[in-house]
Amino acid sequence: MTTSADGDAVRSTPGTGSVERTVAAVWRIDSAKIIGTLTRMTGEFGLAEDLAQEALLDALQQWPVEGVPRNAAAWLTAVAKRKAIDRWRRRERLDERLAVIAHDLEREQAESADAPPWDPDAVDDDVLRLLFISCHPVLSKEAQVALSLRVVGGLSSEEIARAFLVPTATVQQRIVRAKKTLAAANVPFEVPPREEHTARLGAILGVIYLIFNEAHSASSGSNVLRVDLGDEAIRLGRVLAALMPREPDVHGLLALMELTAARFPSRTDAQGEPVLLADEDRRRWDRRRWDRGRIARGRAALARADALGRGRGAYGLQAAIAERHAVAPSVDETDWEQIVLLYEALGRLSPSPVVELNRAAAVAMATGPASALRILDQLAASGALPGYHLLPATRAELLRRLGREDEARSEFAVAAGLAGNDRERTLLEQKALGRTT
Repeated sequence: MTTSADGDAVRSTPGTGSVERTVAAVWRIDSAKIIGTLTRMTGEFGLAEDLAQEALLDALQQWPVEGVPRNAAAWLTAVAKRKAIDRWRRRERLDERLAVIAHDLEREQAESADAPPWDPDAVDDDVLRLLFISCHPVLSKEAQVALSLRVVGGLSSEEIARAFLVPTATVQQRIVRAKKTLAAANVPFEVPPREEHTARLGAILGVIYLIFNEAHSASSGSNVLRVDLGDEAIRLGRVLAALMPREPDVHGLLALMELTAARFPSRTDAQGEPVLLADEDRRRWDRRRWDRGRIARGRAALARADALGRGRGAYGLQAAIAERHAVAPSVDETDWEQIVLLYEALGRLSPSPVVELNRAAAVAMATGPASALRILDQLAASGALPGYHLLPATRAELLRRLGREDEARSEFAVAAGLAGNDRERTLLEQKALGRTT
């Protein structure tokens, strides 16, 4: 253990590759908190992200030499704050505000090098403010989602592009324009008045939902799940539920995330390889069992949404589907007929090709693969899901159940070529070669 010039305790010096992975992990987990803290300090959203990025560059240069700080997020935040002060000095803005911020920074560093630069339990926190800014009405819906996923979800432009099946350059352009628009509109860093909450609610829920989807099925990398991202999405959902307790869609989304995350411990084996739903052991009581606490919290959130008496929205219907899975003793004992009905209702309320794909999978379990394959064939013919690996993967599973093994292997090979996640790709390649069941 050594000590850096800033007084932070650091570990032994790692290699450059290890540092790059560490920096990427810290950014993925804590970028929203870092940018939120800096936005509150500077009052400028675009400046805050620039400062955070500059701090990342410093980390890539210094950590291979000096070692990784024990509290990397606090180090990045402190460096970014100092850069803000340097900028103000260069602009000759040595006013009382600068003196107070500089004093606070010195005091924070003196008190504890390990203390996080935010309150992780605060309800009205910087990340929520950041989310409200990213979903400001001056931005288009596409810009709201892209910016929020970038700065709140910590997703890369490539990951966002894959989620929406658009070019990466399109996502990058949306983010740049969004930041310029917010700066021109002088949007304040605050949770808006209560009467403005509803206007932004749909966009905010959509962003949290997409963040959780990335956690549930990582679009790239070597991990099937991104549990840290899922935990943050659920935390934001809880914060939002406390802020807007009379909104059923908020409770519906929270229920969906809790019930889905209940499966996370059993979604992978000890080596991190994906485990299919049919192979998950729901009765085990070790660390890879289904999380009964999350199931209870999810069902309670769904009950709160229903108690508000406005009918289930899209998130509530998806939560109800997740609940049917959660309460079933096994795949064979799952109420697939009810799940098909719920997907049909969801398709009428919020039609999308992904909903239709999921409905087909449920139909296969309820009435057999032949009828489900007809749905998928129509979906493939429509061209609605170009480049989406789960369409050929699901079709391959149905073909195999029908005994059409050669066609199934061909579809598995197509799905493998489209998969962005390393472990998913490997599994699909093995299936294409007939090496797994």
